[in-house]
Amino acid sequence: MQWQLRLMALLLMIGSFAEAGDTPASASSMRLTVVTEKGETLVDAAAPIGSRWCIQWQHSVEHFTVLDCYRNANGTMQLERSHQPDFAAGLGHIYGRGEQVSDGEGGYWINAINEPVANNRYVLRVGSTAVNHRVVWPDSEHATVSLSEQAAGQRVTIQLSAP
Repeated sequence: MQWQLRLMALLLMIGSFAEAGDTPASASSMRLTVVTEKGETLVDAAAPIGSRWCIQWQHSVEHFTVLDCYRNANGTMQLERSHQPDFAAGLGHIYGRGEQVSDGEGGYWINAINEPVANNRYVLRVGSTAVNHRVVWPDSEHATVSLSEQAAGQRVTIQLSAP
């Protein structure tokens, strides 16, 4: 019985080292960048493990605010949740993809989406200043950055990467 307890303790220790090793050493010093096709950097911000940011914009038809929120999950960019105040064109909850909950104001959050973004990056066609695509950081010292003011109509790459 004593040797079994020691074996279990050893296995737990090995497991904790393995979990720590699963996170890339550079993951804690990762950066969120937004870069135009011409190579101009619009955003370059620290994005350590656990950090969160959202892409926010005005729906082009209904003109309400939409949010897609991401996080650095151990070095992987994940779409964590999304907020929509209405089931407008192109928006809505897909069964089996997260959990839809009321926001208490007539709209809804889709929580626990937790989908990894392929290759830690995606391309966005930035809308006009009326759409105002912007990067916002909830609960952070970062200022909101309007992508539309700098790159309306352009393709940008939003990426989580090591420095």
